[in-house]
Amino acid sequence: MKHYIVRRLVQLIPILIGITLLSFGMMYLAGGDAVTAVLENQGVAVTQELIDAKRHELGLDQPFLVQYFNWLGGLITGDMGTSYVSGKDVFTTFTSKLPATILLTFTSVLATIVIAVPLGILAAVKQNRFTDYFIRVLSFVGNSLPNFFVALLLIFVFAINLGWLPVISANIGKTGIEAISGPGIILPTATLAIAMASKYTRQIRATVLDELDKPYVAGARARGVPEQRILTKSVLKSVMIMLVTLLALSIGDLLGGTAIVETIFQWDGVGKLAVDSITMRDYPMIQAYVVWMAIIYVAVNLIADLLYHYLDPRVRLGGEE
Repeated sequence: MKHYIVRRLVQLIPILIGITLLSFGMMYLAGGDAVTAVLENQGVAVTQELIDAKRHELGLDQPFLVQYFNWLGGLITGDMGTSYVSGKDVFTTFTSKLPATILLTFTSVLATIVIAVPLGILAAVKQNRFTDYFIRVLSFVGNSLPNFFVALLLIFVFAINLGWLPVISANIGKTGIEAISGPGIILPTATLAIAMASKYTRQIRATVLDELDKPYVAGARARGVPEQRILTKSVLKSVMIMLVTLLALSIGDLLGGTAIVETIFQWDGVGKLAVDSITMRDYPMIQAYVVWMAIIYVAVNLIADLLYHYLDPRVRLGGEE
């Protein structure tokens, strides 16, 4: 397993280089717009002389490969440059937004598991009964609604009509206990959890039904093993293996920052930062976001593979026998 982990980490290097080279090339083609945006953000009258001077100051007048390798060298040493908009260090600014996104990811995943696992199992056990149909309809509706619509619907009901929860997070910039204890995280968490739980419920139901039709379940029932024990000791393990696959994809998206949800609720995470950076053409910050997304997806998939090995010994990593 150690060799497998090392090999996967080594594979991360060409992936990162390829992604950063591609994204850096796209931003290089839009370099002139970036300089104009910087000057406009500073409230300066834009002239060709100022544009040329600013391009020289930012190093944008150098050849593409020189710019790229200068940036890559800084990345290796932890220097991701300076924000075009705020003038602050990109790495420091970006990492300051991560706790809010990580917190929202944790609460959303936890809420999804708490909702989806029991509902999916219940729908399978009550197959073709009213309970099953009701859960399937709810999951279908929840899976069909886009996040922005769910967010607006929750705001209308719980913030505007009932007045129970704030529209905008009151805990922006706070982390840990302060953020968890506040009500500002409830609506964005619910928005994300509704869509994920709806999808997970349908998948869990299908997995449980497939397992219940297998011979080992029939044998266990013939030996008088209680149905609850069959579900908790045998079927649930298969559900967890499938759940790891879904979580690996969802956590990657969530840690990348759910831009729409974070923007609607003004949740101060990396998703909102990415949207703001794109709007203001803050290319160093966008580049940091691209690198973060690449690292997250590779890391999450690696962790998922390791969990497969732990949950199902029949799965062998790296061609092991």
